[in-house]
Amino acid sequence: MQVSVQSTSELSRRLTVQIPEEQIQSRVAARLKSVARDVRIDGFRPGKAPQSVVLKRYGGKVREEILSDIVASSFHAAIAAENLRPAGMPRITPKAPDAGHGLAYDAEFDVYPEVKLAPLGSLTVKNPVSEVGDQDLDAMVQRLREQRKTWEVAARPVQMGDRVTMNFEGSESGVNFTQGVVENYAAVLGGNQLLEDFENELLGKSAGDHLEFGLTFPAEYRGQPQLAGKVAQFSVDLIQVEESRLPELDAEFVKTYGIENGDIDAFLHDVRENMDRELERVIQGRLKNAVMEALYEANPLSLPPSLVQDEAEQMMGPYIQAAKERRQPFDAEVMRPVFEKSAHHRVALGLILGEIIQDNHIRVDHNRVRALVESIAQSYQDPEAAVQWYYAKPERLREVEHRVLEDQAVDLVLTQVKMVAEPISFEQLMKLNANE
Repeated sequence: MQVSVQSTSELSRRLTVQIPEEQIQSRVAARLKSVARDVRIDGFRPGKAPQSVVLKRYGGKVREEILSDIVASSFHAAIAAENLRPAGMPRITPKAPDAGHGLAYDAEFDVYPEVKLAPLGSLTVKNPVSEVGDQDLDAMVQRLREQRKTWEVAARPVQMGDRVTMNFEGSESGVNFTQGVVENYAAVLGGNQLLEDFENELLGKSAGDHLEFGLTFPAEYRGQPQLAGKVAQFSVDLIQVEESRLPELDAEFVKTYGIENGDIDAFLHDVRENMDRELERVIQGRLKNAVMEALYEANPLSLPPSLVQDEAEQMMGPYIQAAKERRQPFDAEVMRPVFEKSAHHRVALGLILGEIIQDNHIRVDHNRVRALVESIAQSYQDPEAAVQWYYAKPERLREVEHRVLEDQAVDLVLTQVKMVAEPISFEQLMKLNANE
């Protein structure tokens, strides 16, 4: 086998492979000999047909099979010999050598970039420092009261915090994107259900009013990505306006949150503990994100277009499916560049983390895998059955193992980077986390 390699770009290669005819003929002969033992040919007993007859009837098909096998095996042998790491499937182009002169083909493919990590000690990571204060506890209790609020019809114009019920439809460039009129839609103003500009149009209006207005969707709008930055027209019929009534913080109220004896102090203690746990979870998540960003910035990579495109396609998949289910348009060609930016980030970080894991011989911690599976299982009606489901087949655990391995790599990075404390209030931290 003869192999030559040509660099067609920074991360693209063309591999030219030539296989001598003798090697092909040898494998064809062996395959035909095996075929001759099993085939039934009229006029001959099983396995007794002359080789010439077998060759005439099956020679062409067997040669095609052998050539296909040789292309696959020779490609893998060639990239191993040349120490190449293909990123994606190769594009095979057969050449046309003279009859009886063997096989030749070109294989074009992208290769993974070489990852040379910046010293981890040169990285700086901001570490959020926060705590739950009394004012944070008061604000949380207020939100819990909000969750138990009741609604009463208000015979007045709309105010912030009211719940409005309406019929509406929206269009952009003459195309209706709400699939006709959305009827009896209820939304709380200030509850992040509606765009701010939409809410402003409702303020001061009364039940029975009809509204016609236009607004511009935010450039980063994700609800229907095809509407991002676009000007839309809305027609709204306001049906009902309601105002809220909050329950008192008393024994009856705390019983609704599992404090059976109605002890308000016990309720406040439980709430603070839950807030402390949530704070720790958010801090760890933001710390992990900070490590990821530091690694990404310190290790710029050129990536094969095929890897980025494949990742972008996977990222778009759920949005495309959701649009189909809602019978809404989704222009993949328009949205692809948006997703490719995020895809580049994800692919690069995957390669960087992979290099850290390999360089430091990190192996998945199965105790952490078990702990994560059990944590995930708590959201199911039967947690034990959920745990058993994950462990029933190894492939079901792979995503969990990947997450744990990633966390282990981040833990290692945190032992070597420079940490800078970043004081931040609980309220600010929760708002930042909710907006990301």
